[in-house]
Order: sequence, then C-alpha cells, then structure tokens
Amino acid sequence: MSEKSAPEEKPLGEVTHYFGHISVVAIKLADKLAVGDTLHVRGHTTDFVFTVDSMQIEHESVTTAGPGATVGIKVTGKVRPGDHVYRV
Repeated sequence: MSEKSAPEEKPLGEVTHYFGHISVVAIKLADKLAVGDTLHVRGHTTDFVFTVDSMQIEHESVTTAGPGATVGIKVTGKVRPGDHVYRV
C-alpha cells in the first residue's frame, strides 16, 4: 500500500512574505537550509519545486541558515503567505 511518487519530503518552514515585484519569498525556517537544497512550496494554489541558488538574511548573502531564521530566496513561481515549504 505504499506509493512511489515523489522523493521523501521534510517540512522546512513557512512562507511569511512574498515580494512579487522582485519574485522573492521570505521563509521562516524550522530546520537547517543551505544553498543547493531543492525545495517544494505547497499551498492552496501553490505547488512547485525549485533549487536554492542564493539566499539572504537581512540583505546579507549567506550559504546556510538554521531554525528560527527568516531567509529571503528568489523563486520561480508565485507563492502566498502561509504556504508550506519542504526540502526534497
């Protein structure tokens, strides 16, 4: 009764803001995140996968961030506050 669809996903955080004019999402992290990680954003009308190319905390570029941090990441699709973010 097991489904083999997508690779296992782990909850990573939640979208707190979306800046549509620059396609940047702010994510409050519940786990560690690093540049190069593949993320899946899911919400009521959101569902896409992307790879983190770069991220910032308070306008400073970083390569890793830990739980509790809020990071800004450029995204390829539209997201909404409250959407859930998973590491693929």
